[in-house]
Amino acid sequence: MANLVAVLDANVLFPASLRDTLLRAAENKLYHAYWTPLILEEMRRNVVSKGKMTESQAQRLVTTLSRVFPDSIVPDTYQQHIATLTNDPKDRHVLAAAIESEANFIVTLNLSDFPRAALLPHHVVAISPDAFLLQLFQDAPATLKTIIRSQAAALRNPPLLLRDVLTILSFHVPQFCREMEVALNEQSDQS
Repeated sequence: MANLVAVLDANVLFPASLRDTLLRAAENKLYHAYWTPLILEEMRRNVVSKGKMTESQAQRLVTTLSRVFPDSIVPDTYQQHIATLTNDPKDRHVLAAAIESEANFIVTLNLSDFPRAALLPHHVVAISPDAFLLQLFQDAPATLKTIIRSQAAALRNPPLLLRDVLTILSFHVPQFCREMEVALNEQSDQS
């Protein structure tokens, strides 16, 4: 599964729970995540402007992502593709990063900014985080169950139960959360 490659748009890195799930999946080699300094800067700016983090917390997050995932930063050569692209001008850098990293997917909450006709020549598909996580879950159900359990176990301030994590995630990935809940319930019924 490690041959699956995805550029993560800033909007899927913004929600903490979704970011955590996506990065844990990458850490578990279910796919290779890519982003650019510009994507990280957009995420940093938004978490600060929306009051989710202080400036220093957001900068620490960017530094941590760069340190923990050093191979996820797309080389600056991605910029050479921008001028030829036809998707939304504000998101051309994301498609350019996907082209440069030879990504299969752009994981985004803004699918309308990536029309199929603009992506087709580059063999890239824009996909919602819900559909992306469902695909990963279909390919590696045991790993995704472990990821969600460990994500819940890691939350201590405040502590959250597994169902709380799924409820929070369901704002952005509702179908994935329904499938995960069914799978976890089936597993606990068999125990």
